[in-house]
Amino acid sequence: MSDKKIHLLMVMTSIFWSGAFITGKIAVGAFPPFALTFFRFLFALPFIFGILYFREPGNLIPRGKQWVPLIVLGFIGTFCYHSLFFTSLKYTTAINSSLIGAMNPMVTALLAVLFFGEKLTPTRTFGFILSFSGVFLVITNGDLQLISQFRFNKGDLIMLAAVCCFAVYSLLSRRYMKQYHLSPLMVTAYTFLICVIISVPFLLWENPSSYLFSASVKGWLSILYMSVFASVLGYLIQMVAIQRIGAPRTAVFINLVPIFTIIQSVTILGESITLIKLIGAAIVISGVYLTTRPEAKRNYTEKANSAA
Repeated sequence: MSDKKIHLLMVMTSIFWSGAFITGKIAVGAFPPFALTFFRFLFALPFIFGILYFREPGNLIPRGKQWVPLIVLGFIGTFCYHSLFFTSLKYTTAINSSLIGAMNPMVTALLAVLFFGEKLTPTRTFGFILSFSGVFLVITNGDLQLISQFRFNKGDLIMLAAVCCFAVYSLLSRRYMKQYHLSPLMVTAYTFLICVIISVPFLLWENPSSYLFSASVKGWLSILYMSVFASVLGYLIQMVAIQRIGAPRTAVFINLVPIFTIIQSVTILGESITLIKLIGAAIVISGVYLTTRPEAKRNYTEKANSAA
């Protein structure tokens, strides 16, 4: 699969994840954080294991040493990230959480440079900064008063921890897939399963009887959307992209999520859009292009070859 196709698939994944933001807001009103994490991936298991069975029957059961990296990835990238994300929404605003979430590409790139020896070229650095600047402009709508009032609170710190978990997951997954001969599909399936297992005691702690019978149909459908599109398809495409183009360049597509969220808000929720947000969207897309352009790929390849 060519890098161009990978980029297009990651754009589609950004659309899935932006849709999950809208459905996630609906679901948070009906379910507590650990329950959302549990049901989101429980519903995803039949789909992802069905795909694994038909596409890679030889990878249906992990072998020996493959279990440890799968457990690590399932705990950090699936359970920790999502439980922290849903918990953060209880204490912080959408503006703060979105801004912190947009830091994911920069956190991933920084960790890759510090701990994995990857090269951060000036062009890619500028692309990261440009993307984040566009996201900042989109979310704040250029309101200087809103920007001046931006403060960290408990929810912000929890969301920052979630971003760090996802960045570590992105970097480790690429290394583990190569080191332990794990396919993207196998990693996706078993991290989901491990997340569900780990979530069980936390689910029981939240007392399911207090919300299960009162949850709305809309809430359940929202979880189903997140399970199929944001989890199964989104994670699977992300794993393929990480394996092909690396974690930092894959992570930058997360900056497209707020842009598609705006589009869906206008078309689905009937919200208005401003010129400032359109300008911010253009800045984000420009940053993504600079980070994923062929020049960046050559620099990345040269670094990988010299390290081999």
